Amino acid sequence: MRQKYSLRLLSSAALAAVLMLAGAAQAATPEAKPTAAESVKFDASDAQSFSGAFLAARTADVDHDYANAIALYRKALSFDAANLEIRERLMISLFLSGDFEGGLSEAERLKDDAGVERITRIVRGLDAIRDKRFDAAKKTLAYTGPNDLDRLTHQMMMAWSDVGAGRGRQAISTIAGLKGPDWFKVFTDYHLGAMALVSGDTASARKYLTTAITNQEAVATAPDTFMRAIMALARLEAAAGNKQKALDAISVGDQMISNYAPLKALRQSIEKGEKPEQQITNAAEGAAGVLFSIGGALNRQGAEDMVGLYLQISHAMDPKSADTLILLGGIAEKMEQPQRAIELYAKVPADSPMRRISELQLGITLSDTGKVDEAKSHLKALIDSDPADIRSYIAYGSVLSEAKDYKAMAANYDKAVEMIGSVPKPGDWTVFFQRGISYERLKQFDKAEPNFRRALELNPEQPQVLNYLGYSLVDLNLNLAEGLDMIRKAVDARPDDGYIVDSLGWAYFRLGKFDEAVTELERAVQLRAGDATINDHLGDAYWRVGRKLEAVYQWNRTLISEGEDVNKEMVKEKIANGLPPLDPNATTADRGQAAPVPPAPPAPATPDKKS
Repeated sequence: MRQKYSLRLLSSAALAAVLMLAGAAQAATPEAKPTAAESVKFDASDAQSFSGAFLAARTADVDHDYANAIALYRKALSFDAANLEIRERLMISLFLSGDFEGGLSEAERLKDDAGVERITRIVRGLDAIRDKRFDAAKKTLAYTGPNDLDRLTHQMMMAWSDVGAGRGRQAISTIAGLKGPDWFKVFTDYHLGAMALVSGDTASARKYLTTAITNQEAVATAPDTFMRAIMALARLEAAAGNKQKALDAISVGDQMISNYAPLKALRQSIEKGEKPEQQITNAAEGAAGVLFSIGGALNRQGAEDMVGLYLQISHAMDPKSADTLILLGGIAEKMEQPQRAIELYAKVPADSPMRRISELQLGITLSDTGKVDEAKSHLKALIDSDPADIRSYIAYGSVLSEAKDYKAMAANYDKAVEMIGSVPKPGDWTVFFQRGISYERLKQFDKAEPNFRRALELNPEQPQVLNYLGYSLVDLNLNLAEGLDMIRKAVDARPDDGYIVDSLGWAYFRLGKFDEAVTELERAVQLRAGDATINDHLGDAYWRVGRKLEAVYQWNRTLISEGEDVNKEMVKEKIANGLPPLDPNATTADRGQAAPVPPAPPAPATPDKKS
């Protein structure tokens, strides 16, 4: 099926620039939905027992309502002050809420608790670095465990302690000689360059940063750290008076990640002859950068708590880091805390190169809270302020898509294509894809198809485009063989994407290959349970292979599943009377068409804050 995409400017620096498509999203609702914690608030004063306070605290904790969780954990401790589990969760909640000092106080109490030693060592060590107690920091941060990621994290922060103590050569020697998996270099090369810069060793800094920006694996593994390396090298060359070398470094970043606003701002600054200050200028900022690097690389669905913990601690150590604020804003969105996300985006300094990214993401988040008109005005103003910034059109298009204003969406992307000109870059495939979606939603497939194909010219193996165009060709009976081939390629690239697998099953159905359709649609239902369109498709396939009781069961599930565009009256008709008989004279390519075809699934929009 043509899944609904929610285009996010996302929080990762690289993803924010490229606006990668990733997964299915919910449509914006007219009013912001409260979280479970907002719906049922437990006041600490209402808890009259340890068990009551603890259970209420856990509920708030799970719902990421940290302020309430903190109050309730403290209430529970008033009944049982020696309970380590409660104090551990209190400490974590304090850090996740952004209260570093409160969390540090609890970390000192828990410094001998093996259950949270990984966290308490890090925060106590960072506190020592912040206070310039560098030898104490090294002692606290010492780690001898078997976990490679923990070993890397602690070793790099210990090295930053040496940098702070004036032992830069020792720090560089330690990290350069660090043994571990190949992916260590994604992080160590950048931090070696930053350590050399802070230590005044420009030649070594240039060597390590050059290595960092030529590491292709870094772009995929740690895009945020990669972009930091690009900008650090550009600033180094600008400071040394090597203007062209600085611009060349920025060009490397442009080739890897197009339309990245901070790079554009840095380029403009250097072209003016300015010499921008480095992002990391001391040991505390360097140690904070270690957690930023690790947190950014781990930032994916399901890891929000750990990533949020690392980034909140990093932010406390380096409050001026705008990219950390943007990452935290993205995590707040994933946790369905749009108001907190807005507050974090608003904290990005007005003179920061990251400010435009935060403004764009703030506009999309306003839409998520139900403030659609305010979001439109905000994003239109950003377009007017810099009409050449393609990301502004994508952000505005996302809001228009969720509002189902496809006519305005198409006009918006028409303007974006005009700004791109006759020679689009590979990263511009998203614009053509979204333009195609808008025209497909307007039932103007003659205009949609060329845009989908242009997107594939720019990004030939993009699974979302292959799936969308392939499904459309099959659904419209325009070119079933080509559509099926496209969908198969998409499934090969995304075998665990239930929507794409559904497309393959539906293509088989339309071709009259009902047994193959059942196989794929059963897998799609397992991958994406509770989707009305997939249940409906499986019901149709079951009916055609004679499994009529199971077909009726799936159609009944369709009526209670999520899927606003499924025609439920048509489904009820199928429950009552089944599918009409097949035309015995139909060609193979037309066999599946006797089955009523449900309306197209929800309008695809843009990447997903929930993907």
